[in-house]
Amino acid sequence: MNLPVPRLGPYPDRPRPYPPDHPAHLPIRPLWLCRACGGPWPCAQARLLLKVEYADHPVDLAVYLSGLYHEATHDLFRLNPQDGPTPRELFERFVGWGPYRRSITDTMPAP
Repeated sequence: MNLPVPRLGPYPDRPRPYPPDHPAHLPIRPLWLCRACGGPWPCAQARLLLKVEYADHPVDLAVYLSGLYHEATHDLFRLNPQDGPTPRELFERFVGWGPYRRSITDTMPAP
């Protein structure tokens, strides 16, 4: 199989492996599958580790994930333009789960 070469966008180097001697839950590009468990990246373990790693820096996590969302959209569309995930599905997968997202009750005015 001849896969396209990924662009030189943000390098997915997070989350760091935990415990340190275990494989890191990082994506294989351009497929965006987890190197450690084979699931769609960010997998559940990667999300958990990212939340912990960026607990004090939620905006940094948002910027990091947004850059990777952009790269994944580009890569996955080039791999399968007809049947690939929609932009909304990719947004939810990469960005929508983040800890910086406020619930609707936080944004509604008090009665």
